Amino acid sequence: MSIRVLVADDQEIVRTGLTMILNAQPDIDVVGEAADGRRAVELARRLRPDVCLFDIRMPGVDGIQATRSLAGPGVADPLAVVVITTFDLDEYVYAALRAGARGFLLKDAGTELLSQAVHAAADGEALIAPSVTARLLRTFARPVTGAAPVRPVEALTEREEQILATVARGRTNSEISEELHISLSTVKSHIASLMAKLGARNRVEIAMWAYETNRV
Repeated sequence: MSIRVLVADDQEIVRTGLTMILNAQPDIDVVGEAADGRRAVELARRLRPDVCLFDIRMPGVDGIQATRSLAGPGVADPLAVVVITTFDLDEYVYAALRAGARGFLLKDAGTELLSQAVHAAADGEALIAPSVTARLLRTFARPVTGAAPVRPVEALTEREEQILATVARGRTNSEISEELHISLSTVKSHIASLMAKLGARNRVEIAMWAYETNRV
């Protein structure tokens, strides 16, 4: 079955371009488009797409607010949201990840990376653009939160530390499996354990914790 995607961007030419790129993929189908966050939230709640691709800077309700409404803390049935931005040092990106976004990309990421991000989000994983992850999260982690990183409820094992580092670098489960020579089910088990120990809701929050604690 095709991955159903909702695209939201206030620039029509960008929205059209993203839609054309995604619809050209054999297993992706754009089911809706929105020019602002308010309309995006309305469509997302009605259409229940597999993945929402949101621009951060939109008039009225921006991408951060839209993400929080659909995937934030307290949302009973959160949707998968990937945020996309023009600037690799956009202070709003970190806030979007805190709001529940499953990953982020730059608008010049290219067709392959865009497709990978949509597939990862649909599979419950996260793809954070490798070119900006370290610098952006390291820059905004502590200044934005204003608090010390949460302490894990239980010490991480050596293998969990390895998994943590790969997740923080934006690796998917399959890539982690190949890199560490362990099975896919073992990777998923370790990630579930990390989320439980760190109180993280998703892989993005695991990555942010890694940066906040200077593990990457």
